[in-house]
Amino acid sequence: MPTDERWKKLGDSFSLINFEGVEFREYQFNIIKSIEKNGNTLVVLPTGLGKTLIGVGVIARALASGKKAMILAPTKPLSEQHYNVLRRFINIPGDQIALVTGTTPKGKRSEIEKIARLIIATPQTVSNDLKNGLFSIEDFNAVVFDECHRAVGKYAYTYIANECSVRDILIVGLTASPGAKKEKINDLVNGLNISHIEARASTDSDVIRYVMKKNIHIVNVDIGDRIREIAGSLKPELDSSLATLNSMGLLRFKSLDYIPKGRLIDLGNQIGKIQAANYRMGAMVAYSKLINTVHAYDLVLTEGIAPFSSYIESLYSREKKSRSLESLLRSRGMISAREHALEAIKNGEEHPKVFAVLDLLKGYHGKRVMVFAQYRSTVKMLVEYMTNNGIRAKAFIGKKDGVTQEHQKRTVQEFRDGMFDVLVASSIGEEGIDIPGVDVVVFYEPIPNEIRNIQRRGRTGRMDSGDIYIIVANGTKDQIYLRISEQREMKMINLIKAVNARLESRLPSRGQSML
Repeated sequence: MPTDERWKKLGDSFSLINFEGVEFREYQFNIIKSIEKNGNTLVVLPTGLGKTLIGVGVIARALASGKKAMILAPTKPLSEQHYNVLRRFINIPGDQIALVTGTTPKGKRSEIEKIARLIIATPQTVSNDLKNGLFSIEDFNAVVFDECHRAVGKYAYTYIANECSVRDILIVGLTASPGAKKEKINDLVNGLNISHIEARASTDSDVIRYVMKKNIHIVNVDIGDRIREIAGSLKPELDSSLATLNSMGLLRFKSLDYIPKGRLIDLGNQIGKIQAANYRMGAMVAYSKLINTVHAYDLVLTEGIAPFSSYIESLYSREKKSRSLESLLRSRGMISAREHALEAIKNGEEHPKVFAVLDLLKGYHGKRVMVFAQYRSTVKMLVEYMTNNGIRAKAFIGKKDGVTQEHQKRTVQEFRDGMFDVLVASSIGEEGIDIPGVDVVVFYEPIPNEIRNIQRRGRTGRMDSGDIYIIVANGTKDQIYLRISEQREMKMINLIKAVNARLESRLPSRGQSML
């Protein structure tokens, strides 16, 4: 495909970009030009619509001005991916493009950072080098923050952005999902010193023709008698702990089903601040017992018998057990639930979700599939069931289980090469890893987080249409989480519009709330 002449309207930076084979998309061009006009910009684009090319345009303009540029990515694999892409797109000598991560020795980093015109780096590395005086950004004109929704709190992005702001260096943030809480978007806008937002939804007129169709299927399953039996054994223990906390005036909920997870976390912080020692101790015993039981209860209802059993056995095997844990493990309900679970596993029983996933995978033989699950124990269980049923599958989990980054890279490469068909991943597969587009994405459970939902769905429908399946256990928190996730995505779009309207009015000033 010859270079489209319309890209030449980018001016001096055009010659620094290799546009061979790149389709001209007006929204990308318009966003690049908008950044030139409006300065620090947050770019929100659905996955697969070419945020990286916008970053390339920003970088080329900085280089054309005779200055340096940098793009930051939260993980080493994603930084490596950007490095390979930019070496193809940016027309400067290869030795002027440098990859800098935590594995690059300090002495070599310092040398590279002085010579390179374009740096691709992990934020922790750059932040540490700036703080230690090993790196200077005085000669930089632009810094691109990929997956910029992380730029809140004490994350390294916020420190680097502040250093850029002091020196009037252009800041461009790229993300598919900034979040659906006004506090989060305010923090993101203030943390990056954003003055303008360029956001597109998949239904917007200038992008809709480029959005590959994603067919979303909700698969409802009934939990079955065995799951009800195990959960039923735990219910009295839940009710007992809940009643204790209610009687102490710490909660006002009669049923666990109506307690938001965030409220339970806040309750622990609240109890920790109680001054009366005996009162605090009694509350903490009831609270700890409730938290452990809630987790076990949710595991069996929404994940499976094996994940539930794995968790319970880990509690029993602890050398040091708290008073609340000892009480829980000795309770009639927990003993009964454990016995039912062990009997079920012995009989080859499992959550109906597992068999629903196996059934739908049969219809995609030879296709590239990615299955997401919330817990590592669930990932391992699913891989075992798939393997036993003749499905070529591998687990993709984080370092907590002793998995090295090299092992992760090898697994992804084998998936890319077609050595197996189904990649079963925990949250590590959502972002920061160069995983190729897949034909099918399966959510083993709904998650009430709009950012993670968008990232999971973005693994399919990149180059062609894709199918997305969300497995929902009837009568469980799955149904609540499914509804919450849908509501939060709509809320996110409306919040972004509201923030940008305030930014465009130039009020309020930076540091004040944007909503």
